[in-house]
Amino acid sequence: MSKLTAIRGFNDILPTDTAKWRAVESVLTQVLDGYGFSQIRLPMVEETDLFARGVGEATDIVEKEMFGVVHGNQNTGKDENEKSFTLRPEGTAGCVRAVVEHNLTRGDTPKLWYMGAMFRYERPQKGRYRQFTQLGVESIGSPLPDADAELIAMTAMMYKRLGIFDHVMLQLNTLGEAHERIAYKTALVEYLTAHFDGLDDDSQRRVSTNPLRVLDSKDEQTQAILLGAPKLSDFLGDESRLHFEQVQNYLHTLGIDFEINEKLVRGLDYYNKTVFEWVTDKLGSQATVCGGGRYDGLVGIVKGKPEQSEPAVGFAMGLERLMLLMETVNPIADTADCDVFVVASESVYMNAVLYANELRTYRPNMRVKMASATSLKSQMKKADKSGAKFTVIIGDDEVANQTVSVKNMATGEQASRAMTDFDFE
Repeated sequence: MSKLTAIRGFNDILPTDTAKWRAVESVLTQVLDGYGFSQIRLPMVEETDLFARGVGEATDIVEKEMFGVVHGNQNTGKDENEKSFTLRPEGTAGCVRAVVEHNLTRGDTPKLWYMGAMFRYERPQKGRYRQFTQLGVESIGSPLPDADAELIAMTAMMYKRLGIFDHVMLQLNTLGEAHERIAYKTALVEYLTAHFDGLDDDSQRRVSTNPLRVLDSKDEQTQAILLGAPKLSDFLGDESRLHFEQVQNYLHTLGIDFEINEKLVRGLDYYNKTVFEWVTDKLGSQATVCGGGRYDGLVGIVKGKPEQSEPAVGFAMGLERLMLLMETVNPIADTADCDVFVVASESVYMNAVLYANELRTYRPNMRVKMASATSLKSQMKKADKSGAKFTVIIGDDEVANQTVSVKNMATGEQASRAMTDFDFE
Protein backbone atom coordinates (compact mmCIF):
# COMPACT_ATOMS: atom_id res chain seq x y z
CA MET A 1 0.00 0.00 0.00
CA SER A 2 1.51 3.32 -1.07
CA LYS A 3 1.98 6.25 1.28
CA LEU A 4 -0.69 8.93 1.08
CA THR A 5 0.60 12.42 0.28
CA ALA A 6 -0.91 15.84 -0.42
CA ILE A 7 -2.43 16.43 -3.86
CA ARG A 8 -0.16 18.38 -6.20
CA GLY A 9 -0.89 22.07 -5.86
CA PHE A 10 -2.39 21.68 -2.36
CA ASN A 11 0.32 22.56 0.12
CA ASP A 12 0.78 22.12 3.85
CA ILE A 13 1.98 25.17 5.76
CA LEU A 14 4.06 23.70 8.57
CA PRO A 15 4.49 25.08 12.12
CA THR A 16 7.93 26.45 11.15
CA ASP A 17 6.16 28.80 8.70
CA THR A 18 2.75 29.48 10.24
CA ALA A 19 4.20 31.99 12.72
CA LYS A 20 5.44 34.04 9.74
CA TRP A 21 2.05 33.80 8.06
CA ARG A 22 0.33 34.96 11.23
CA ALA A 23 2.73 37.89 11.54
CA VAL A 24 1.93 39.04 7.99
CA GLU A 25 -1.81 38.46 8.43
CA SER A 26 -1.69 40.49 11.65
CA VAL A 27 -0.15 43.47 9.81
CA LEU A 28 -2.73 43.25 7.04
CA THR A 29 -5.68 43.10 9.45
CA GLN A 30 -4.28 45.97 11.54
CA VAL A 31 -4.21 48.16 8.42
CA LEU A 32 -7.74 47.09 7.46
CA ASP A 33 -8.96 47.92 10.96
CA GLY A 34 -7.19 51.28 10.73
CA TYR A 35 -9.16 52.14 7.59
CA GLY A 36 -12.46 51.09 9.14
CA PHE A 37 -13.09 48.01 6.99
CA SER A 38 -15.13 45.11 8.42
CA GLN A 39 -14.48 41.41 7.98
CA ILE A 40 -17.01 39.19 6.21
CA ARG A 41 -16.68 35.39 6.20
CA LEU A 42 -17.91 33.75 3.03
CA PRO A 43 -18.65 30.13 2.08
CA MET A 44 -16.05 28.26 0.04
CA VAL A 45 -18.75 26.76 -2.20
CA GLU A 46 -21.15 28.75 -4.37
CA GLU A 47 -23.48 28.03 -7.26
CA THR A 48 -21.45 27.72 -10.45
CA ASP A 49 -23.76 30.24 -12.10
CA LEU A 50 -22.46 32.95 -9.74
CA PHE A 51 -19.01 32.69 -11.28
CA ALA A 52 -20.31 32.13 -14.82
CA ARG A 53 -22.18 35.42 -14.45
CA GLY A 54 -19.77 37.25 -12.15
CA VAL A 55 -16.38 36.18 -13.51
CA GLY A 56 -17.53 35.59 -17.10
CA GLU A 57 -18.05 32.45 -19.16
CA ALA A 58 -15.37 33.47 -21.69
CA THR A 59 -12.64 33.74 -19.05
CA ASP A 60 -9.93 31.16 -18.43
CA ILE A 61 -11.19 30.79 -14.85
CA VAL A 62 -14.64 29.57 -15.91
CA GLU A 63 -13.58 27.76 -19.08
CA LYS A 64 -10.63 25.81 -17.68
CA GLU A 65 -9.82 26.43 -14.03
CA MET A 66 -12.83 25.91 -11.75
CA PHE A 67 -13.28 22.90 -9.45
CA GLY A 68 -16.68 21.22 -9.43
CA VAL A 69 -17.77 19.92 -6.01
CA VAL A 70 -18.16 16.22 -5.33
CA HIS A 71 -21.76 15.42 -4.33
CA GLY A 72 -22.60 12.00 -2.95
CA ASN A 73 -20.72 9.32 -4.86
CA GLN A 74 -20.62 11.20 -8.14
CA ASN A 75 -18.21 13.91 -9.21
CA THR A 76 -21.04 15.88 -10.73
CA GLY A 77 -20.85 19.01 -8.62
CA LYS A 78 -24.68 19.08 -8.66
CA ASP A 79 -27.38 18.71 -6.02
CA GLU A 80 -30.69 16.92 -6.34
CA ASN A 81 -32.18 19.95 -8.10
CA GLU A 82 -29.44 19.84 -10.74
CA LYS A 83 -27.81 23.01 -9.46
CA SER A 84 -24.08 23.01 -10.10
CA PHE A 85 -21.72 23.89 -7.24
CA THR A 86 -18.13 25.13 -7.45
CA LEU A 87 -15.27 25.72 -5.06
CA ARG A 88 -14.73 29.48 -5.17
CA PRO A 89 -12.00 30.53 -7.65
CA GLU A 90 -12.05 34.12 -6.34
CA GLY A 91 -13.86 36.12 -3.69
CA THR A 92 -15.41 39.21 -5.27
CA ALA A 93 -18.45 37.49 -6.77
CA GLY A 94 -19.28 35.75 -3.48
CA CYS A 95 -18.86 38.95 -1.51
CA VAL A 96 -21.15 40.87 -3.86
CA ARG A 97 -23.65 38.00 -3.66
CA ALA A 98 -23.64 38.31 0.15
CA VAL A 99 -24.07 42.10 -0.02
CA VAL A 100 -27.05 41.73 -2.37
CA GLU A 101 -28.62 38.79 -0.52
CA HIS A 102 -28.46 40.52 2.87
CA ASN A 103 -29.24 43.99 1.52
CA LEU A 104 -26.12 45.48 3.10
CA THR A 105 -26.21 48.58 0.90
CA ARG A 106 -29.50 49.80 2.38
CA GLY A 107 -28.58 53.20 3.81
CA ASP A 108 -24.91 52.27 3.90
CA THR A 109 -21.76 51.95 1.82
CA PRO A 110 -20.23 48.70 3.12
CA LYS A 111 -16.44 48.39 3.27
CA LEU A 112 -15.60 44.71 3.58
CA TRP A 113 -12.64 42.35 3.62
CA TYR A 114 -12.21 38.58 3.64
CA MET A 115 -9.30 36.21 3.73
CA GLY A 116 -9.21 32.53 2.93
CA ALA A 117 -8.66 29.68 0.53
CA MET A 118 -9.51 29.95 -3.19
CA PHE A 119 -9.27 27.12 -5.71
CA ARG A 120 -8.21 26.99 -9.37
CA TYR A 121 -7.47 23.87 -11.36
CA GLU A 122 -4.41 25.13 -13.17
CA ARG A 123 -0.85 23.92 -13.51
CA PRO A 124 0.85 24.65 -10.16
CA GLN A 125 3.79 27.04 -10.21
CA LYS A 126 5.87 28.67 -7.50
CA GLY A 127 3.57 31.08 -5.67
CA ARG A 128 0.57 29.94 -7.74
CA TYR A 129 -1.15 26.83 -6.44
CA ARG A 130 -4.44 24.98 -6.88
CA GLN A 131 -5.43 25.98 -3.38
CA PHE A 132 -4.19 29.45 -2.55
CA THR A 133 -4.88 32.07 0.10
CA GLN A 134 -6.25 35.42 -0.90
CA LEU A 135 -7.02 38.68 0.85
CA GLY A 136 -9.91 40.46 -0.81
CA VAL A 137 -11.23 43.96 -0.08
CA GLU A 138 -14.44 45.44 -1.49
CA SER A 139 -15.79 48.99 -1.09
CA ILE A 140 -19.36 49.23 -2.33
CA GLY A 141 -21.61 52.21 -2.84
CA SER A 142 -19.38 55.18 -3.71
CA PRO A 143 -18.83 56.25 -7.33
CA LEU A 144 -16.25 58.89 -6.36
CA PRO A 145 -12.52 58.68 -7.09
CA ASP A 146 -11.64 58.94 -3.39
CA ALA A 147 -12.92 55.36 -2.95
CA ASP A 148 -10.48 54.14 -5.61
CA ALA A 149 -7.61 56.10 -4.08
CA GLU A 150 -8.41 54.88 -0.57
CA LEU A 151 -7.93 51.24 -1.56
CA ILE A 152 -4.66 52.00 -3.33
CA ALA A 153 -3.45 53.98 -0.29
CA MET A 154 -4.40 51.06 1.93
CA THR A 155 -2.30 48.62 -0.10
CA ALA A 156 0.60 51.07 0.01
CA MET A 157 0.28 51.23 3.81
CA MET A 158 0.34 47.42 3.98
CA TYR A 159 3.56 47.26 1.97
CA LYS A 160 5.16 49.97 4.11
CA ARG A 161 4.26 48.13 7.33
CA LEU A 162 5.66 44.90 5.88
CA GLY A 163 8.89 46.61 4.85
CA ILE A 164 8.58 45.83 1.14
CA PHE A 165 7.29 49.14 -0.23
CA ASP A 166 10.59 49.90 -1.99
CA HIS A 167 10.33 46.62 -3.91
CA VAL A 168 6.91 47.08 -5.50
CA MET A 169 5.65 49.49 -8.17
CA LEU A 170 2.10 50.68 -8.70
CA GLN A 171 0.73 50.51 -12.25
CA LEU A 172 -2.42 52.42 -13.06
CA ASN A 173 -4.87 52.69 -15.94
CA THR A 174 -8.45 53.59 -16.70
CA LEU A 175 -10.92 51.52 -18.71
CA GLY A 176 -13.46 54.29 -19.10
CA GLU A 177 -17.13 53.35 -19.31
CA ALA A 178 -18.82 50.53 -21.19
CA HIS A 179 -19.85 52.59 -24.24
CA GLU A 180 -16.32 53.98 -24.56
CA ARG A 181 -14.86 50.47 -24.40
CA ILE A 182 -17.28 49.21 -27.03
CA ALA A 183 -16.02 51.82 -29.46
CA TYR A 184 -12.44 50.95 -28.55
CA LYS A 185 -13.04 47.19 -28.87
CA THR A 186 -14.43 47.69 -32.37
CA ALA A 187 -11.28 49.53 -33.43
CA LEU A 188 -9.01 47.04 -31.62
CA VAL A 189 -10.66 43.98 -33.18
CA GLU A 190 -10.39 45.58 -36.63
CA TYR A 191 -6.67 46.15 -36.05
CA LEU A 192 -6.04 42.67 -34.59
CA THR A 193 -7.96 41.00 -37.42
CA ALA A 194 -5.71 42.75 -39.93
CA HIS A 195 -2.67 41.29 -38.10
CA PHE A 196 -4.33 37.99 -37.12
CA ASP A 197 -1.73 35.60 -38.56
CA GLY A 198 1.04 37.16 -36.47
CA LEU A 199 -0.73 36.71 -33.14
CA ASP A 200 -0.01 33.83 -30.75
CA ASP A 201 -2.65 31.07 -30.46
CA ASP A 202 -4.26 32.36 -27.24
CA SER A 203 -4.51 35.87 -28.65
CA GLN A 204 -6.10 34.58 -31.86
CA ARG A 205 -8.77 32.86 -29.76
CA ARG A 206 -9.32 35.98 -27.67
CA VAL A 207 -9.87 38.26 -30.66
CA SER A 208 -13.42 36.89 -30.89
CA THR A 209 -14.06 36.13 -27.19
CA ASN A 210 -12.19 38.68 -25.07
CA PRO A 211 -10.13 41.07 -27.23
CA LEU A 212 -8.94 43.32 -24.38
CA ARG A 213 -7.06 40.36 -22.90
CA VAL A 214 -4.87 40.28 -26.00
CA LEU A 215 -3.18 43.35 -24.51
CA ASP A 216 -2.04 41.08 -21.62
CA SER A 217 -0.25 38.66 -23.92
CA LYS A 218 3.27 37.65 -22.87
CA ASP A 219 4.17 36.69 -26.46
CA GLU A 220 6.89 39.00 -27.80
CA GLN A 221 5.64 38.95 -31.39
CA THR A 222 2.10 39.79 -30.27
CA GLN A 223 3.43 42.65 -28.14
CA ALA A 224 5.37 43.97 -31.14
CA ILE A 225 2.15 43.97 -33.18
CA LEU A 226 0.33 45.80 -30.37
CA LEU A 227 2.72 48.73 -30.58
CA GLY A 228 0.69 50.04 -33.51
CA ALA A 229 -2.73 49.20 -32.01
CA PRO A 230 -5.27 51.91 -31.12
CA LYS A 231 -5.19 53.12 -27.52
CA LEU A 232 -8.15 53.09 -25.16
CA SER A 233 -7.23 56.54 -23.85
CA ASP A 234 -8.12 58.01 -27.25
CA PHE A 235 -11.73 56.83 -26.80
CA LEU A 236 -12.40 58.23 -23.31
CA GLY A 237 -14.91 60.98 -22.61
CA ASP A 238 -14.48 63.96 -20.29
CA GLU A 239 -16.08 62.29 -17.26
CA SER A 240 -13.80 59.25 -17.43
CA ARG A 241 -10.72 61.43 -17.91
CA LEU A 242 -11.66 63.64 -14.95
CA HIS A 243 -12.23 60.63 -12.67
CA PHE A 244 -8.81 59.23 -13.57
CA GLU A 245 -7.12 62.60 -13.06
CA GLN A 246 -8.69 62.94 -9.61
CA VAL A 247 -7.47 59.46 -8.60
CA GLN A 248 -3.97 60.48 -9.68
CA ASN A 249 -4.24 63.75 -7.74
CA TYR A 250 -5.08 61.84 -4.54
CA LEU A 251 -2.06 59.58 -5.06
CA HIS A 252 0.23 62.55 -5.69
CA THR A 253 -1.06 64.15 -2.49
CA LEU A 254 -0.35 60.95 -0.56
CA GLY A 255 3.13 60.66 -2.05
CA ILE A 256 2.42 57.35 -3.79
CA ASP A 257 4.38 57.02 -7.03
CA PHE A 258 2.85 55.17 -9.99
CA GLU A 259 3.29 54.56 -13.68
CA ILE A 260 0.55 54.59 -16.30
CA ASN A 261 0.28 51.24 -18.08
CA GLU A 262 -2.21 51.50 -20.94
CA LYS A 263 -2.01 47.73 -21.49
CA LEU A 264 -3.33 47.07 -18.00
CA VAL A 265 -6.91 45.90 -18.60
CA ARG A 266 -9.66 43.63 -17.32
CA GLY A 267 -11.44 41.37 -19.75
CA LEU A 268 -14.94 41.74 -18.32
CA ASP A 269 -17.54 44.31 -19.29
CA TYR A 270 -18.57 45.19 -15.72
CA TYR A 271 -15.12 46.64 -14.96
CA ASN A 272 -14.87 50.38 -15.55
CA LYS A 273 -12.66 53.37 -14.89
CA THR A 274 -9.74 52.73 -12.51
CA VAL A 275 -7.69 49.53 -12.64
CA PHE A 276 -4.42 49.03 -10.79
CA GLU A 277 -1.75 46.46 -10.03
CA TRP A 278 1.23 46.31 -7.71
CA VAL A 279 4.09 44.52 -9.46
CA THR A 280 7.60 43.46 -8.48
CA ASP A 281 10.71 42.34 -10.34
CA LYS A 282 12.07 40.49 -7.31
CA LEU A 283 10.36 37.19 -8.14
CA GLY A 284 11.96 36.47 -11.50
CA SER A 285 9.87 37.82 -14.33
CA GLN A 286 7.74 40.82 -13.36
CA ALA A 287 5.06 39.46 -11.04
CA THR A 288 1.77 40.92 -9.87
CA VAL A 289 1.34 40.85 -6.09
CA CYS A 290 -1.99 42.70 -5.97
CA GLY A 291 -4.65 43.64 -8.51
CA GLY A 292 -7.75 45.75 -8.23
CA GLY A 293 -10.15 48.12 -9.87
CA ARG A 294 -13.63 49.55 -10.16
CA TYR A 295 -16.47 47.21 -11.17
CA ASP A 296 -19.67 49.23 -11.15
CA GLY A 297 -21.50 46.67 -13.29
CA LEU A 298 -21.12 43.54 -11.12
CA VAL A 299 -23.76 44.24 -8.47
CA GLY A 300 -26.47 44.48 -11.11
CA ILE A 301 -25.28 41.27 -12.76
CA VAL A 302 -25.45 39.36 -9.47
CA LYS A 303 -28.93 40.80 -8.84
CA GLY A 304 -30.01 39.51 -12.24
CA LYS A 305 -30.50 43.10 -13.41
CA PRO A 306 -27.37 43.84 -15.48
CA GLU A 307 -28.84 47.11 -16.71
CA GLN A 308 -28.63 48.50 -13.15
CA SER A 309 -25.18 49.86 -12.35
CA GLU A 310 -24.10 50.24 -8.71
CA PRO A 311 -20.66 51.60 -7.80
CA ALA A 312 -18.02 49.28 -6.32
CA VAL A 313 -14.23 49.00 -6.22
CA GLY A 314 -11.95 46.33 -4.76
CA PHE A 315 -8.68 44.46 -4.87
CA ALA A 316 -7.28 40.97 -4.30
CA MET A 317 -3.88 40.02 -2.92
CA GLY A 318 -2.44 36.50 -3.14
CA LEU A 319 -0.69 35.71 0.14
CA GLU A 320 1.56 32.95 -1.21
CA ARG A 321 3.18 35.38 -3.61
CA LEU A 322 3.31 38.05 -0.89
CA MET A 323 5.10 35.59 1.41
CA LEU A 324 7.60 34.77 -1.37
CA LEU A 325 8.32 38.47 -1.78
CA MET A 326 8.76 38.88 1.98
CA GLU A 327 11.14 35.92 2.02
CA THR A 328 13.15 37.48 -0.82
CA VAL A 329 13.49 41.11 0.30
CA ASN A 330 12.56 41.30 4.00
CA PRO A 331 12.61 37.85 5.65
CA ILE A 332 10.73 37.45 8.91
CA ALA A 333 13.04 36.15 11.62
CA ASP A 334 12.29 32.70 12.97
CA THR A 335 10.47 32.99 16.28
CA ALA A 336 9.88 30.46 19.01
CA ASP A 337 6.31 29.40 19.70
CA CYS A 338 6.97 29.30 23.43
CA ASP A 339 7.83 31.85 26.14
CA VAL A 340 7.96 29.62 29.21
CA PHE A 341 8.55 25.87 29.31
CA VAL A 342 7.51 24.11 32.53
CA VAL A 343 9.25 20.88 33.53
CA ALA A 344 8.73 18.80 36.65
CA SER A 345 9.74 15.61 38.40
CA GLU A 346 7.28 12.82 37.79
CA SER A 347 6.34 12.76 41.48
CA VAL A 348 5.11 16.38 41.40
CA TYR A 349 4.03 16.60 37.78
CA MET A 350 0.41 17.29 38.81
CA ASN A 351 1.61 20.34 40.76
CA ALA A 352 3.38 21.57 37.62
CA VAL A 353 0.18 21.15 35.59
CA LEU A 354 -1.60 23.32 38.17
CA TYR A 355 1.20 25.91 38.08
CA ALA A 356 1.13 26.11 34.26
CA ASN A 357 -2.64 26.53 34.35
CA GLU A 358 -2.33 29.39 36.86
CA LEU A 359 0.39 31.02 34.75
CA ARG A 360 -1.81 30.90 31.65
CA THR A 361 -4.69 32.36 33.68
CA TYR A 362 -2.73 35.33 35.05
CA ARG A 363 -0.64 35.88 31.88
CA PRO A 364 -3.07 35.14 29.03
CA ASN A 365 -0.70 36.48 26.35
CA MET A 366 2.15 34.24 27.46
CA ARG A 367 2.84 31.03 25.52
CA VAL A 368 3.38 28.23 28.04
CA LYS A 369 4.32 24.69 27.07
CA MET A 370 4.85 21.43 28.89
CA ALA A 371 6.17 18.04 27.86
CA SER A 372 4.57 14.78 28.96
CA ALA A 373 5.43 13.37 32.37
CA THR A 374 8.61 11.59 31.30
CA SER A 375 12.01 11.88 32.97
CA LEU A 376 13.25 15.32 33.98
CA LYS A 377 16.22 14.91 31.63
CA SER A 378 13.92 14.22 28.68
CA GLN A 379 11.74 17.21 29.53
CA MET A 380 14.80 19.50 29.77
CA LYS A 381 15.89 18.44 26.27
CA LYS A 382 12.49 19.46 24.94
CA ALA A 383 12.73 22.77 26.81
CA ASP A 384 16.12 23.47 25.21
CA LYS A 385 14.72 22.68 21.77
CA SER A 386 11.57 24.79 22.25
CA GLY A 387 13.35 28.17 22.05
CA ALA A 388 11.61 29.32 25.24
CA LYS A 389 13.05 32.33 27.02
CA PHE A 390 12.58 30.73 30.44
CA THR A 391 12.32 27.22 31.81
CA VAL A 392 10.47 26.70 35.09
CA ILE A 393 11.69 23.68 37.04
CA ILE A 394 9.51 22.12 39.74
CA GLY A 395 10.71 19.32 42.01
CA ASP A 396 9.86 17.93 45.44
CA ASP A 397 11.77 20.71 47.26
CA GLU A 398 10.05 23.43 45.21
CA VAL A 399 6.61 22.04 46.02
CA ALA A 400 7.47 21.76 49.71
CA ASN A 401 8.67 25.39 49.79
CA GLN A 402 5.97 26.72 47.41
CA THR A 403 8.68 28.00 45.05
CA VAL A 404 9.83 27.37 41.47
CA SER A 405 13.30 27.47 39.92
CA VAL A 406 13.45 29.75 36.88
CA LYS A 407 16.25 29.33 34.34
CA ASN A 408 17.01 32.13 31.88
CA MET A 409 17.71 30.14 28.72
CA ALA A 410 19.79 32.92 27.14
CA THR A 411 22.21 33.41 30.06
CA GLY A 412 21.91 30.07 31.86
CA GLU A 413 21.27 31.87 35.16
CA GLN A 414 18.87 30.13 37.53
CA ALA A 415 17.00 31.64 40.50
CA SER A 416 14.30 30.65 42.96
CA ARG A 417 11.06 32.58 43.30
CA ALA A 418 7.63 32.21 44.87
CA MET A 419 5.24 29.94 43.03
CA THR A 420 2.77 32.83 42.87
CA ASP A 421 5.27 35.19 41.19
CA PHE A 422 4.33 35.25 37.51
CA ASP A 423 6.62 38.11 36.44
CA PHE A 424 8.84 36.91 33.58
CA GLU A 425 9.89 40.25 32.09
